[in-house]
Amino acid sequence: MGEVYRAKDPRLGRDVAVKVLPASFSDDPDRLRRFEQEARAAGLLNHPNITAVYDIGAHDGAPYVVTELLEGETLRAELAGGRLSPRKAIDHAIQIAHGLAAAHDKGIVHRDLKPENVFVTNDGRLKILDFGLAKLTHVEDASSGRENLPTATAGTEPGVVLGTMGYMAPEQVRGRPADARSDIFAFGAILYEMLSGKRAFQGDSAADTMSAILREDPPDLSVTNQNVSPGLERVLRHCLEKNPEQRFQSARDLAFDLEALSGVSAPRGTTAAGFSPIRARRILPLAIAGAVVAGALAGAYFLGRREGFVPPPSFTQLTFRRGHIQSARFAPDGQTILYSAAWEGKPIEIFASRSESPESRAFGVAGADLLGISSTGELALSINNRAIGAFTQTGTLARVSVAGGSAPREIQEDVLWADWSPDGKDLAVVRNVGAKQRLEYPLGKVVYETEGWISHPRVSPGGGEVAFADHPIEGDDGGVLSIVDRDGKKHSPSATFASLQGVAWRPDGREVWFSAATVGFNRALHAVTPGGGHRVLARSTGGLVLQDVAKDGRVLVTQQKSRQELLVRIGDEPKERDLSWLDWSLAVDLSPDGRVLLFDESGEGGGKGYSVYVRNTDGSPATRLGEGSAQSLSPDGKWVLAIVASTSDARLVAYPTGAGQPRTFDKDGLTVQDAMFLPDGKRILMNANEDGRGVRIYLRDFAGGKPRAVTPEGYRAFPRTVSLDSRSVVVRGPDRRFYVYALDGGEPRPLPGIASDGELPRGWSADGRLYVSGRGVPARLELMDVSTGKREFWKEFLPADSAGVTPFGAIRMTPDGKSYAYSFLRVLAELFVVEGIR
Repeated sequence: MGEVYRAKDPRLGRDVAVKVLPASFSDDPDRLRRFEQEARAAGLLNHPNITAVYDIGAHDGAPYVVTELLEGETLRAELAGGRLSPRKAIDHAIQIAHGLAAAHDKGIVHRDLKPENVFVTNDGRLKILDFGLAKLTHVEDASSGRENLPTATAGTEPGVVLGTMGYMAPEQVRGRPADARSDIFAFGAILYEMLSGKRAFQGDSAADTMSAILREDPPDLSVTNQNVSPGLERVLRHCLEKNPEQRFQSARDLAFDLEALSGVSAPRGTTAAGFSPIRARRILPLAIAGAVVAGALAGAYFLGRREGFVPPPSFTQLTFRRGHIQSARFAPDGQTILYSAAWEGKPIEIFASRSESPESRAFGVAGADLLGISSTGELALSINNRAIGAFTQTGTLARVSVAGGSAPREIQEDVLWADWSPDGKDLAVVRNVGAKQRLEYPLGKVVYETEGWISHPRVSPGGGEVAFADHPIEGDDGGVLSIVDRDGKKHSPSATFASLQGVAWRPDGREVWFSAATVGFNRALHAVTPGGGHRVLARSTGGLVLQDVAKDGRVLVTQQKSRQELLVRIGDEPKERDLSWLDWSLAVDLSPDGRVLLFDESGEGGGKGYSVYVRNTDGSPATRLGEGSAQSLSPDGKWVLAIVASTSDARLVAYPTGAGQPRTFDKDGLTVQDAMFLPDGKRILMNANEDGRGVRIYLRDFAGGKPRAVTPEGYRAFPRTVSLDSRSVVVRGPDRRFYVYALDGGEPRPLPGIASDGELPRGWSADGRLYVSGRGVPARLELMDVSTGKREFWKEFLPADSAGVTPFGAIRMTPDGKSYAYSFLRVLAELFVVEGIR
């Protein structure tokens, strides 16, 4: 871009750097004017991680910029020696993030961030170079809103151009204007290179590089650097999201998360620009009935503040019985707390408590789940509810006064969740309609619809928006925090979490608070602004679920101890055997002879991408086959199908159970959601979809070849429901009704006698009947004639210790009915009032 001179400032007696730009840059007066405005703005920045601009001007028609003189080398030169250690990379990254935050706070976007524009001084301080110059080199067309590509570093080799291009955000590749989030994407590409020693996006041509930016994710860092923590990889992936709405929305939030990973309050040489919280490890006492005791939340991590010490929050335990708490709310008086719970294996009911007393009393509505409490003192309840999914129940929405004394008045059937508007006049509800779930606000007006599922809707204090947990995959509680207004305009300001449950607005409406975990189920409390600013409120061992926030800032949380357990009974054994392995053992398949069990672990023990295991049912140790979500065991027991989805590029993989190498199947333009071997062992049936299309059923040969669609869109097969002759499969159609579908073509045949919600087909018996069960506790399994719908009781499943047992995740039988395996979730919870979270 020009020549740089070392110069002497005679007025202040200091050495400076003078960058002289070619005279051609001044040919366009408007272009030069905008550059001067930007450069002057950059000159106003006073931050140790940004090169100081002292002056700008022109000499003989050539613009120049006077900056501080730096001694050291560029980050590009440092990276020539290979990847950096995670500690050093994080230290560099924190400094860059603070510099970006300071510039973005002033409305200045770099637009061309790359290792060549980051300088490492001899004392280890990082400086971002050339703020303001990007505006000069990125000519904007005011009429189209488009920009040209970033300039290359001085040089003639095509690789240099690609290197620069490799740090562009997808929106820049598409010719759209860059903003602060574009700098964050470039930051992510730099962080990836520091950790891996390789560029995140680089192809053989400019077109290949741009295609990679738009469509591909860089390889997992674990491939090149085993020392990178899952938390650091999560931060990196959040920076490199293709959609700007899914990235960090501010560099300040990015710096906050990096500081938490580094264990320091601020990087060397940086100062805080405005308020910025930091994380500090503090052991929290549990305040129970006024006494400080050791408890489940001891050892939790909470936040400090830069402006001084903040006392840790205090926890007051409200419940002491053994069982599961479904929901809890503050009553309008702010002192009474109502919650719904199922204690000691008994049916759910509503209880009332107060924070100054350890006693709870029954509210008087048995068999009801609390959904919400209005400001006018009315409860929204779910009565006659039944489980329809791993985390969901549906029932009849009803209302009753908090004062009691009358029976609930029914409002609407088949409602999953509900919350009141601030004035108590309207309700936001979640309902199943066909194959989709709908969020309605007010009741009857659809503001959002999804093929996934929706949970924990909460209306904003102003009444204009609803925040909710948005889960893309049925039966999985991972997802994002989304906000939708009354007109149906939705956005998702949070990152994607592996588990997200519990949502509430801060009383002033400036943030949404929620509980979520990046891996497993150890959920922490998070806060996000509607614009995307993120901070962590509290961390704890165990899984926190946010229930409510009072007007005075007190918080209701439940601490859950969750474990998915796995029991089997083989042949004539007199009792069931516990084959639970880690913390989330889900029975997936059972060999026809009952000797081999396929299961996966999707909790803390299973790791970020889950883990696939096989285990002999004699109780011998399990064998981990690899990463992924287990799908099916081949009839001969030699192969296991799994979906590996640790990145956005989910793949179907076949793992050998003995010697051999895994096989990865081509995507063929499909995203596979479920897969199973046909009983003939030669073909695979898949629930899959093309981009932008609905789910349908495909068949592919295990030996190879292209998959072919066998149903229209909207039909989904159920695990283990391919008939034993491999000719038909049980499916659920777009209307959520069940059918038997012939795999060689033909119209689907309705399946009589099975409810569309709350019941599931579990597999075929040797005599051609279908095993069917509900999701309730206990789980009653019946054999059903598929022609007449006539049923015969087969078995009831309920572990001897039923406290905290929630809907059953899986039931697997051998065709002869002699052996079975089943998984169930046990959730034991305690309710706390928390004071002091800010």
